[in-house]
Amino acid sequence: MTRPHATDHALPIDAWRLAQAPWYRPSGDEADCFAAACAARLPILLKGPTGCGKTRLVEHMAWTLGRPLVTIACHEDMTAGDLIGRYLLDGNGTYWQDGPLTMAVRHGAICYLDEVVEARNDTTVAIHPLTDARRFLPIDKHNEVIAAHPDFLLVMSFNPHYQHRSKDLKTSTRQRFVALDMGWPDAQAEAQIVAHESGADAALARQLVELGARTRTRAAAALQEGASTRLLIYAATLIAGGMDARTACRVAVIQPLSDDADLCAALSAVVDSLFA
Repeated sequence: MTRPHATDHALPIDAWRLAQAPWYRPSGDEADCFAAACAARLPILLKGPTGCGKTRLVEHMAWTLGRPLVTIACHEDMTAGDLIGRYLLDGNGTYWQDGPLTMAVRHGAICYLDEVVEARNDTTVAIHPLTDARRFLPIDKHNEVIAAHPDFLLVMSFNPHYQHRSKDLKTSTRQRFVALDMGWPDAQAEAQIVAHESGADAALARQLVELGARTRTRAAAALQEGASTRLLIYAATLIAGGMDARTACRVAVIQPLSDDADLCAALSAVVDSLFA
């Protein structure tokens, strides 16, 4: 769970407002669709490969809509109590502590569950009453039912390319959301993103985007998934900072993608051809 910004405001939820506008370059109509779903108070499911911009889209829309953003990185040990809250004990006895989801529901934030399939099924079932016309959150331990604030929005993301059948998103959960497919940007857009985020020049950004495209064509046969835009930005950042291009591509792209020596050698040959 990450908190992007903290200030001394009256409401605790204000500590979750972004400190500055995130830069986002739309690849299609995803921002318009997100805004329309938000206006209709419909929960949103983002689907796409790692590092394609799902989280940045949510941050951009939170800033654009003027909403606090509560981001929760899901994992297999996360319980419903981690989301909703629990009783804690101090010197004065027991007291109730709202979880991040409950806080977002009460105060009208965007609650973003990142890689939701990593969470246990009993945890995701707890959000179901928030994803239909009821829009409420029952807290059994606290004997309370919270009606969602009008500005509350639930957003989840997952990478369908990595999911095993035992870790797929249940149909009963999927069909409670509108879904946005997010793939890789086109080459021109991706080069603009790489250049903007890294400070690299346009020519270098185009070379790295070509490298990314070639790894993605290999993905079906040899790699689970090709290089993400994030990895290309990492490589560009290292090169802009003075690192040799081949070394930067090796440590930021090739080695994160695979441990197979033959595959790494093949990818190194691609890098050599682009940065001869």
